[in-house]
Amino acid sequence: MSTEKDTNNKNESDFKINLSDNNNIVTSDFDNNKSNDNSSKENLENIERLCSSKEMIIKSRVRLARNLACYPFPTKMNSEQAKEIVQKVKSIFIKEDSLTNEFEFYDMNTLDKLSKINLVEEHLISPDLSEKADAGVLINKDKNVSIMINEEDHIRIQAICDSDSIYEAYEIANKYDEIIEKNLEYAFDPYLGYLTSCPTNVGTGIRASAMIHLSAISQLKYINEMYKILAKIGMTMRGIYGERSEALGNIYQISNQLTLGKTEKEIVELLYNITGSIVDKEKQARDLLEESRGIEYEDKIFRSLGILLNSRVINTKEAMEHLSNLKTGISLGLIKPLEAGYLDRLTIDIQPAHQSIMSKDSNLKSRDANRARYIRESLKQLN
Repeated sequence: MSTEKDTNNKNESDFKINLSDNNNIVTSDFDNNKSNDNSSKENLENIERLCSSKEMIIKSRVRLARNLACYPFPTKMNSEQAKEIVQKVKSIFIKEDSLTNEFEFYDMNTLDKLSKINLVEEHLISPDLSEKADAGVLINKDKNVSIMINEEDHIRIQAICDSDSIYEAYEIANKYDEIIEKNLEYAFDPYLGYLTSCPTNVGTGIRASAMIHLSAISQLKYINEMYKILAKIGMTMRGIYGERSEALGNIYQISNQLTLGKTEKEIVELLYNITGSIVDKEKQARDLLEESRGIEYEDKIFRSLGILLNSRVINTKEAMEHLSNLKTGISLGLIKPLEAGYLDRLTIDIQPAHQSIMSKDSNLKSRDANRARYIRESLKQLN
C-alpha cells in the first residue's frame, strides 16, 4: 500500500494550526476542538521565514511602557502634574533654539478631533490618547517613532517598522528609551522591574506586536481558535487599532500578553517565531482554499477587484474587505503584483479621517463617494 499522502482529497475540516514558540508546539484540531502541548524539541519544525511574510506581515511594532518616579500614575495625577510630565519629556527632544529638531510635538489639548483620528489611523497614537487632556505625542520626521505622554502610563515609546522587522523596531525603541532614562528617573523596582498602571505590563513593560493579514484563516472561520491557541503561549490577538477595535480587512495585531518573567529580547524573539508560524499556516490555508473551492475562490477575488475598480460609493468596512481579497489574489498570483507596500498604504489612505482631510469634506455620503473615486484612481493600473 502506498504511504504517499493523497493531495487530491484535501478537506477544510482537516485543517490544523501548530504555533511554535521554539520551545513548545500548541496544536488546534478545528474539527474536534482539541488542543495539546508537546514540549519535546525533537518534534519541533524549523519555521521558514517565507517570502510571503513580506506580504502578510504589514508592520512590526515595539512599545515600551514607562512611568516617572515621584509621580502618581496618570489615572491619579492632577492637571498640574500631567503638564509637568509633558514638559519634562518634551524638553528632551525639542529645543526651542534648535532648527534641527528630530521630533514634532502634538498637544492633545489643542489638536482638533479630525487630526487626532488621522494619527490613530496612522497607528502613531492610540485611540485612548486621542481622548486625553494634558497629554501629547512626539513624532519623528520619518513617522516611525512616536512617544506618547500621559496615556495609560506617563511615557509610551513606540517604534514601527515595515514587514517582519521586529528586531529593528526593538533596537529603535530601546535607543529612545535609553535617551529618556539618562534624563529622567523611571519608576523601577529591583524585583518587579518597570512599574506600570496595568499589572500585565509590569516587568519589562514591552509590547511587541505584528500587524498581520489573515484572510484565509478568517474565511475558514478559525480566528476564534487562533485566539485560544495564542493564549496558551502568552500571546494575544487584537483588531487593527489594538484593544477594543475591529479587525478591518482581516488585519489583526498579534502581541505578547505578559511582560513579567522574560527579558525584552526573549519577548521579541517569541513574537518573531510565532508570527513566522502564523504566516506559514496562513499560506497553507490559502492553498487549501484555492484547491478546495477552486473557481469559486477565484471568483470572490475577481468580484472584489471589479467592485474596487467600478464602485461609485463605498464605505470603509466594505472597501477593506475587498482590498483584503485583492491582496490575497496578488499573493496567489491571480492578479498582477503592485509595488511593495502599495496596498498597505492604500488601506490607511481610505480611512475616514484621511479621506476627510484629503477631500476637505467630512460629509458621510460625500466621503464614501470620494473614497470610491480615490480607490478607482489608485488601482487603475489593474484595469
